[in-house]
Amino acid sequence: MGGKVVFIDSVHPILQERLEKAGYSCVDATLLDYDSCAAITSDAVGIVIRSRFKMDESFLKNATKLEFIARSGAGMENIDVAYCESRGIELFNAPEGNRNAVAEHALGMLLNLFRNIKKGDSEVHQGVWDREGNRGIELDGKTVGIIGFGNNGGAFAKKLSGFDVRVLAYDKYKTVPNLGQVEAADMERIFEEADVVSFHVPQTEETLFWGNTDFFNAFKKPIYLLNMSRGKIVRTQDLLDAIDLGKVLGACLDVLEFESTSFSEIDKNETLIRLLNHPKVLLSPHIAGWTHESYFLLSDVLADKILTR
Repeated sequence: MGGKVVFIDSVHPILQERLEKAGYSCVDATLLDYDSCAAITSDAVGIVIRSRFKMDESFLKNATKLEFIARSGAGMENIDVAYCESRGIELFNAPEGNRNAVAEHALGMLLNLFRNIKKGDSEVHQGVWDREGNRGIELDGKTVGIIGFGNNGGAFAKKLSGFDVRVLAYDKYKTVPNLGQVEAADMERIFEEADVVSFHVPQTEETLFWGNTDFFNAFKKPIYLLNMSRGKIVRTQDLLDAIDLGKVLGACLDVLEFESTSFSEIDKNETLIRLLNHPKVLLSPHIAGWTHESYFLLSDVLADKILTR
């Protein structure tokens, strides 16, 4: 075990510490540009990334000694999985590292939306004391549909266990256990019964813009929508139209369709401006999985996987 590992993105130092202790030589390339990073990986056995560059044939073709790519996070959409598999390059991610953070953030945003906490706080700071205008609704008694029951979806269901809610969970590729208040369900049942719907799926060709006009129109009753996965799971224009038509009562979005692939900036356009000004939408800057605890755990999980491969 050993060899050169190139860190293209900054991660918690525990990963470098553990790799170096095991005999790897770690190189900091976090300040290098695309071409320089591609060149420096020519003799690397490993690459550590978040989302700065796409790991595809163009980037990896000269990395002839590459054995693994470790992605600090859950999503793998910035990696050409098929190409890596054809080369025998192992791929590691760390959804276990931030699943609790994502679940807590989802619950926090939902309660904030239900209880008008952001609006009420802003008004009180402006000297407005409006109790009736900020009368909220309660989560208890609602049916929550979770789409995608992997690490994040399962963790969100766990957080909901303290509330008197029903959880209907759908996952095309995983078996959902019927445990406690969690019931395995197909999408038809979620369309029929859900009050709240939360996306916890990876971005793939299959899930791209799943949340569109046809999706919102399929629900029997108005819903609240949460998206903690990837921005392009939901078509923003269609969501805003659904809100204005009363088909969606409110939305919590930690991720946006208009984010850059590195998640470091956002494309300003008319639809985004409409979203930013909508009173029924609660936003955060892709931080659901971004806590001090998860920062450590993401790297520690990757170290476990690399060192036991």
